[in-house]
Amino acid sequence: MSPGGCCGPSESHGAPSRADGPRAAPGAGAAGPLRLPADLTLISLPGGEFLMGSDAGEGEPADGEGPARPVRLSPFRMARTAVTNRQFAAFIEATGHVTLAEEVGSSFVFAGLLPDDFPPTRGLVDSPWWRETPGACWSRPEGAGSDWRERQDHPVVHVSWHDARAFCRWAGLRLPTEAEWEFAARGGLRGRRYPWGDELNPGGAHLCNVWQGRFPSRNDCADGHAGTAPAAAFPPNGFGLHNVCGNAWEWCADRFSASHPEGLQHDPAGPDQGDRRVIRGGSFLCHESYCFRFRVAARSANLPDATAGHMGFRCAADAPSPEPHRKETP
Repeated sequence: MSPGGCCGPSESHGAPSRADGPRAAPGAGAAGPLRLPADLTLISLPGGEFLMGSDAGEGEPADGEGPARPVRLSPFRMARTAVTNRQFAAFIEATGHVTLAEEVGSSFVFAGLLPDDFPPTRGLVDSPWWRETPGACWSRPEGAGSDWRERQDHPVVHVSWHDARAFCRWAGLRLPTEAEWEFAARGGLRGRRYPWGDELNPGGAHLCNVWQGRFPSRNDCADGHAGTAPAAAFPPNGFGLHNVCGNAWEWCADRFSASHPEGLQHDPAGPDQGDRRVIRGGSFLCHESYCFRFRVAARSANLPDATAGHMGFRCAADAPSPEPHRKETP
């Protein structure tokens, strides 16, 4: 797996060290009663057994997409969309949380979204289209002169894994496990490349926000978006989830490993050790000619304190406990 590329800068650019946290598992991470922003909707999913991953060989070998393997999940809930700027702003106002990008004073922005007269800043050797941008953070996605209020319904970006987990804990939720993420993203379809089937643009329709043209020099914006799109911009999958392919990468709870245990796994939560955390779904910078990671089986990873202008997250939760049966008083 390439260290940078369109998937994002895989370095922390001087971020303060934060505890990485224990191995995540369903049922862990929620820190109290639900404090859901009014427009954050959780969808109940039945769980069950499905084939996770792919044997199609369409990904990078080091990504560890295969082999396709049986997984059984308990019922759980997944957010209808990625967390939006409006929802994240409510969290910031309630808690005073300072994101890692704000502490550092910069984050990485795709150069094509910066003005032509933007002054030279540090890029990455293997991915020069990423520019470290002073002041870039969740509330100023391209640094000075940009503002989250202009895209309130877009997914929040420039959030580290730690920032995403802090939001989830505040809301009484958690990050999804990678297995939960893939089950939810598939929308009930078995073995398909995308949540809607195997063809990217069936009947010429654009169903996700990915790069159109030749990366990184030309984006035709045929899907209507040069950067992120609103979190519910495209039709939902069979489970009612929007934009699980493209738009913004989504952090998962799991540590990354390219190998997988054999046999049927029940509610897997990833390995106990590892420096990187799984990211899923791809972003507006993905294109099948060089980064085919916006398929539902595709996976990548990044350091938990890395931030960039195409990395966000989606929340999950355990299924609600059944109400205890009460006998009627005669």
